[in-house]
Amino acid sequence: MALTHKWLHGTYILRKCVRPSAASLAFWRVHFADYCSSSLQKPGAPPGRASQQQKMDKDLQGSQHQEAALDISSPEEKPDLDFDKAIKDEVKSHFWLLKDEIVREWVGPEGRPMHEVLLEQARVVWQFRGKEDLDKWIVTSDKSIGGHSEVFLKMGKNNQSALLYGTLSSEVPRDGESGQSGYCAMNSRVRMGAFNRRKPYDWTHFNTLYLRVRGDGRPWMVNIREEVEFLQRKDQMYSYFLFTRGGPYWQEVKIPFSKFFFSNKGRIRDAQSKLLLDKISSIGFTLADKVDGPFFLEIDFIGVFTDPTHIEEFAYENTPVLNPGLFK
Repeated sequence: MALTHKWLHGTYILRKCVRPSAASLAFWRVHFADYCSSSLQKPGAPPGRASQQQKMDKDLQGSQHQEAALDISSPEEKPDLDFDKAIKDEVKSHFWLLKDEIVREWVGPEGRPMHEVLLEQARVVWQFRGKEDLDKWIVTSDKSIGGHSEVFLKMGKNNQSALLYGTLSSEVPRDGESGQSGYCAMNSRVRMGAFNRRKPYDWTHFNTLYLRVRGDGRPWMVNIREEVEFLQRKDQMYSYFLFTRGGPYWQEVKIPFSKFFFSNKGRIRDAQSKLLLDKISSIGFTLADKVDGPFFLEIDFIGVFTDPTHIEEFAYENTPVLNPGLFK
């Protein structure tokens, strides 16, 4: 009786039968689909509907054959990756970039004739008209050290500006090491050339930084970094204040380069030095006014220009005691 019960319920047959392979499953799947399609077809159908049904059957068979081929493929097969070809293509692309740079420099600075560069009074270095312009910038906050500030960057209305916004929090991280917190920043990426060479900006023909911004009344810090050759100088920068008015109106800010003061790791140094305008690496904006809450800064463009009325070379005093190297 037990054998009869197993035979009626199919358990005995399934236990004794050999488990089918993937290829046989694909084979029986295709033929079962053919059987189902032929059995579902109504007898005596019109020629048009019969041809349509045959077409659907062929499509079903083709898809089943493709599925069977995918099932039969071995999982050990791996895509063929040619690393030598990838390296050659990368080197070739860098050589093409180097060729373009040489041709541009042969024409003139940054690919423009010399007379245009000498007569140039203003230049827009960064503007925001699309997502590709946002990709040239990096936003950071005290979250990197465990803080709670948040900062975001997106395109403004009508894709005519960049909107930097977020929330500032001066809550100190509970890690037992940090003593203060609460900053958000936006920095430009370093311009790279062929073979990942750094390409600094040359602003020697200009004497003033020119910004068109709109803020919420908070004070910001504008930071300019020089191209450094030693790792020990990576935290050095030149800074000056940017005071926003607040309200719906745009403001044009002009900051002479002679006003930027020298700092290292956030501390203003006693020995000041001038900003080298032919080795500008990047520019950035930092908010750290210790006022918790939301903020925003909208930027139209960042440029440089020549102010003929500004004749000051350096705004800060140096003495032989503070900076003896300047008085040798």
